[in-house]
Amino acid sequence: MKGLLTFLAGAAVGAAAAALLTPTTGPELRERIRVILQKHGIIPADDIDELVEMIAGQIEENKD
Repeated sequence: MKGLLTFLAGAAVGAAAAALLTPTTGPELRERIRVILQKHGIIPADDIDELVEMIAGQIEENKD
């Protein structure tokens, strides 16, 4: 379980870095995060939207 949380934290940091370095809109960013998470099977499809919103919200807050 600890390994999974570490992986998810690393994925979130990587996504944040990519988002900060690449100019995208909020909806585009959410879709990119959603696709990456689904593609790698990191989180079940039912929980993806909540996680994507959380990650994208944090990224957008840090951009300002």
